[in-house]
Amino acid sequence: MKRKGLYFLIALALGGVGAVHAQDNTAAAASSDTASTSTLPNGFDDRWYIAPTLGGYYNDTDRNTRSRQIFYGLSVGKFISPNVSVELFVDRTKRKADTAVFGQGNIWSNNNYGVSARYFFGDWNSWRPYLMGGVMGSYHHNPLNNDWAPAAQGGVGISKAITDSVDFRTEVAYRYDWDDKTQPQKNGYGDWYLGFALVARLGAPPAAPAPAAPPPPAAPDCSKQFRNGVNLCDNKCPDLPEGTIVGPDGCPQKVVIDLRGVNFKFDRPKKGETNIEPALAVPSSDSLAILDQAVDTLKRYPQVKVMVAGYTDSVGKSAYNQGLSERRAKIVYDYLTAHGVDASRLEGPIGHGENDPVDSNKTDAGRARNRRTELQVQQ
Repeated sequence: MKRKGLYFLIALALGGVGAVHAQDNTAAAASSDTASTSTLPNGFDDRWYIAPTLGGYYNDTDRNTRSRQIFYGLSVGKFISPNVSVELFVDRTKRKADTAVFGQGNIWSNNNYGVSARYFFGDWNSWRPYLMGGVMGSYHHNPLNNDWAPAAQGGVGISKAITDSVDFRTEVAYRYDWDDKTQPQKNGYGDWYLGFALVARLGAPPAAPAPAAPPPPAAPDCSKQFRNGVNLCDNKCPDLPEGTIVGPDGCPQKVVIDLRGVNFKFDRPKKGETNIEPALAVPSSDSLAILDQAVDTLKRYPQVKVMVAGYTDSVGKSAYNQGLSERRAKIVYDYLTAHGVDASRLEGPIGHGENDPVDSNKTDAGRARNRRTELQVQQ
């Protein structure tokens, strides 16, 4: 790698650090300046980053070169867990050779290309010491030989977050280069370096994860909890007073049990008559169908109670009509209980005689409608 090309890469990386740093300053009013693992989706920041590096290189005396020179490079990497990062890196060293061995003005340079890993200790926001190790290929260029050699390095360092997207780190490491061709009597060279780097993460910080949903409330024991006859697990109106007429969902239900159409023949039923069908107006099947619908309604709403009341038209004496109305109420009462309606839900039977007509008693049709029985829902 040419020196000017590497300088250009480092300048470009430093420019990226400045841009990221400016972005962080703009967002500082909305978030903390230090990274917070508690708000990161994975518990750590897994963005890619670049890390331009500059430092000092201390050469093995066996190189027969000047012992110190500038060390510079560029890394690209990312964290793969809260404590581990992996990087690809390139760096360069260039030193003047010893004139007694290489001749006046000769240069020995190394361009290194490799991969390294770092293991960090401590919390993300604190000073984090770390261990580093890496392997690389080292291309050496000098008057005696130009060739590749394997190399490896290990060291320690410390890192500190500056903003949400920028860290500073410094490390000291030992690097061994297995170059046995430049000086055949040497099997390799062990060098030390001290490096300083700015780690600039690319892109916006990861969004915070959505808060965990609260645990669902404990399911009630539905086997024993009822309100107005409706299981509390199905009851949408559990606060209604006990005894309220409700529907299957436990909410108020207007119950109408209409027996209009259940009309009796004139002067029926007779005293002692227990079979309702002969006492009903023709066709009796229509009246029986209405009575059966009433039975079904009462079974679907077991909390409903009704008053069974009978009525007559105005023909005849009042005392006689009173008894007739009671017989009409009683025969309907008996029909309901015979078809499965519990007697505890029925009040009466009572008779109202010729009182409270629903139609005129001056016509045959009006008098027929007045000869009736009602199921009056008790609220």
